[in-house]
Amino acid sequence: MNPPALETFGPRLCICGPSNSGKSTLSVALGRKLELPVFHLDLLFHLPNTNWQPRPRPDFERLHREAITGERWVMEGNYFGALSERLDRATGIILTGNEPTRSLFRYIRRTLFEPNRPGALEGGEDRLNWDMIHFIAIEQPRKRERDVELLRRSGLPMLELRTMRELNACYEAWGLER
Repeated sequence: MNPPALETFGPRLCICGPSNSGKSTLSVALGRKLELPVFHLDLLFHLPNTNWQPRPRPDFERLHREAITGERWVMEGNYFGALSERLDRATGIILTGNEPTRSLFRYIRRTLFEPNRPGALEGGEDRLNWDMIHFIAIEQPRKRERDVELLRRSGLPMLELRTMRELNACYEAWGLER
């Protein structure tokens, strides 16, 4: 795989994709390489020091709006309810892979062994959760094509990384460090 130059995506990148597909780690690596602030939508959506309790909707919308008004950023996460507003400001999209089995493995590994992973909720406690396993294995794959179409319709430069191998090729080609 020979990915396009990072400059193709401009200074405001949206990193979207299934849970546990490498969005947070990629965002941190891109932010470091390009000297861009990184926003994790999970952290804007959930209250710190809780077990992933959502913020009141108006608070999330305000935090999201404040983040996207910046001139330069990397923002990872989906939250398709706020997607159109985000895409109106974005200059490029990177869509991470669609490998449910690998995502399940990554979910189990990070939940049990990576408490300080990128995108972890401050003061939150990750636990294996059957609803999350169902979401990763069943619900996300069903929504994939709809989500891809929404992103494609934006007309923004977009890179679709279907596998972890393709994602790793980007790390190498762009000189990113995890």
